[in-house]
Amino acid sequence: MNILLLGSGGREHAFAWKIVQSKHCKQLYIAPGNAGTTALGINVNINPTNFDAVKALVLKENIGMVVVGPEDPLVKGIYDFFLADTQLQHIPVIGPSKAGAQLEGSKDFSKQFMMRHNIPTAQYRSFTVADIEAGYAFIESMNVPVVLKADGLAAGKGVIIAQSKEEAKDTLKEMLIDAKFGASSATVVIEEFLSGIEFSVFVLTDGNNYKILPMAKDYKRIGEGDSGLNTGGMGAVTPLAFVSDALMQEVEKDIIQPTVNGLKQEGIIYKGFIYFGLIKVGNQPFVIEYNCRMGDPETEVVVPMIENDLIELFDAVAKEQLHNTTINIKSGACCTVVLVSGGYPGNYEKGYEIKGLNEVANSMVFHAGTAQRDNAIVTNGGRVLAITSFGNTLEEALQLSKANANNIHFDYKYFRNDIGFDVL
Repeated sequence: MNILLLGSGGREHAFAWKIVQSKHCKQLYIAPGNAGTTALGINVNINPTNFDAVKALVLKENIGMVVVGPEDPLVKGIYDFFLADTQLQHIPVIGPSKAGAQLEGSKDFSKQFMMRHNIPTAQYRSFTVADIEAGYAFIESMNVPVVLKADGLAAGKGVIIAQSKEEAKDTLKEMLIDAKFGASSATVVIEEFLSGIEFSVFVLTDGNNYKILPMAKDYKRIGEGDSGLNTGGMGAVTPLAFVSDALMQEVEKDIIQPTVNGLKQEGIIYKGFIYFGLIKVGNQPFVIEYNCRMGDPETEVVVPMIENDLIELFDAVAKEQLHNTTINIKSGACCTVVLVSGGYPGNYEKGYEIKGLNEVANSMVFHAGTAQRDNAIVTNGGRVLAITSFGNTLEEALQLSKANANNIHFDYKYFRNDIGFDVL
């Protein structure tokens, strides 16, 4: 069948790479895609949140399945759009309903959901501009640091960890009164700071059943040793030696099962990925956040470790037959190292030619912020490329990715040399 993949980042390139390996994929369309996805399918320059344009493409190209990469179309209700349209409702959309996507689209909703289903998470309260004074009083009652989160989507920048109560109050004012994140911070979640080691668990669910995918750890800070500003992610690794079988059993019992069962109990349609952003505090796992899609750059290590035909898994999701499948995982380890534009996550320039891609050996290069210009591939974003490698050990995989990162050149290129430093 013909398949449409929505999105343009490294996550989508990794999905595209895996989808075209399926015997069920006749032709892959990527909207809008990037310079890397052109080698795997047909890029179509439409915005994934322009549902009318998506519909026109689906009907014109006889699309049989839609795979949604980023969160925006899901939060805006693309699943519901297809379900409500008589011309589209027979076409499976891999991703949750608009209600299900609120797990990511609203921090307040997700915290309330966790409280309703006794899922371990940090203690919190939510505030609007009408009760900002109560917000100040709540901050006074807390230990520092204090975590403040914009309720809505804020391109990964809506979480502030304030190191003092004064900074927390100033941040609350900026978010509620000065609308620092626009409508996204009309409600602000203030929660206790949890100290521990973070990791990500990914689940594919058909609404009744679920399968646990390889876990991963990503590295958000721009600087080595996890210093500096938060980014969209500078690298990721799998597997994780610090996540024991006993810990994973606890994650499944206390977090995954109550989440999937809670969605079902509340009548929320959810057919897609759930990303659990977790933190291990002592020996207990807590949920920091949910995402309603796969992470980036974690997808670039998780998807390559899956040996199954991805379209067969997605078909089982659509038909609610996931319980009849088994996830087969490669042995060994996988890592990805992200090459970014100088200045990112602040201001950076685009349009620099990327050289040395043909010098990469024994690694996969997933494009993120790239574009085709004349006969050259140029930088077109903050995160430019993700270099993914397998190894018998994590050390092997990381050495390979870093060696190949050094073979690629563009002006003001930067990457972290220490990805995996805390899990080796």
